[in-house]
Amino acid sequence: MVGRLGWSLVCWCLCCAVVQADVVLVKNTAALKVALTKLSDGTTLRIAAGEYPGGFDVKGVSNLTIEAADPDNPPHFKGGIYAWHISGCSGLKLKHLRASGQTRNGLNLDDGGRADRPMKNVTLEHVEVRDVGPKGNFDGIKCSGLDDVTIRNCVVEGWGGEGIDMVGCHRVVVAGCKFVGKSGYSQSCGVQCKGGSEAVTIENCEFVNAGQRPINAGGSTGLEHFRPLKAKYEARQVVIRKNTISGSLCACSFTGVDGAEFTENTVLFPEKWIFRMLQENTEDGFVPSRNVLIENNSIVFRRSQVSSEVNVGPNTAPGTFRFAKNRWFAEDRATQSRPKLPTEEKDGVYGRDPRAAK
Repeated sequence: MVGRLGWSLVCWCLCCAVVQADVVLVKNTAALKVALTKLSDGTTLRIAAGEYPGGFDVKGVSNLTIEAADPDNPPHFKGGIYAWHISGCSGLKLKHLRASGQTRNGLNLDDGGRADRPMKNVTLEHVEVRDVGPKGNFDGIKCSGLDDVTIRNCVVEGWGGEGIDMVGCHRVVVAGCKFVGKSGYSQSCGVQCKGGSEAVTIENCEFVNAGQRPINAGGSTGLEHFRPLKAKYEARQVVIRKNTISGSLCACSFTGVDGAEFTENTVLFPEKWIFRMLQENTEDGFVPSRNVLIENNSIVFRRSQVSSEVNVGPNTAPGTFRFAKNRWFAEDRATQSRPKLPTEEKDGVYGRDPRAAK
């Protein structure tokens, strides 16, 4: 006779799944669907190479890992409204996965609409998302209500809204990632943090024609979506450092941000402005975009494209922006490299190509 456990193991094998402790290996779509119905806290779900459809949902599983069985040959989730929608799964790890062709968001990670219960300790590594949208507010990676997040060595290429969109996310590091815009996609931003987001670091990333605003420190969010709900800023304590940003209308927009640093970045050939200071959320009590340090950056541009270095919008506090030690070079008119800034720069360098020193 075969006991209950024996029958369970037989069923797993028939679905091409292998179970060892809390590690589940799946080898095809049927096995993946079965495995998702049996998840428990602490499960590691390893997915074999191959093509899988989009549209997978997971809710309320703690310390879940979803990863490629072979990191050199990751599974590819193609099509669907989204590839994965994962809610309320603190301790989540996603590693070595690919997604493409989704009509809304490639990955959607959120707190399940519970603003008082953030999804915590989330890690994404070596995740690739491509060809999402293509037009409209549809994101490569959508994050809502997440705390303590690391997004490292990921690629987003071709999207409708934001490459990574953070709403009410806190203590986030985006590092070593690449964002590449594509023709035919409406790309608004490469990385955006808004809706009460705080303590966000974007570092060592590459942005290539990554939307109208490759980096949007802040944004415009409906009050019901803020986390915390009573926040009076779109974002604060945003650190942007050691990135390379090429193309796009500007390098970075500070949009309703309360405190940010833009340091040690390389900016290449923005198409209209270099920086923008905006205030899109003008609800009562909201702080103006303010308290930003822009220091020690290499900025190469063309005067034929950039006539105004900084776009200053209404309801902002441009007098609180500080500029220091930046290297400005107008490639086509070197003698016109010195920018017009809302505050006086300290120890700036003008008219010398910063690339020549490297």
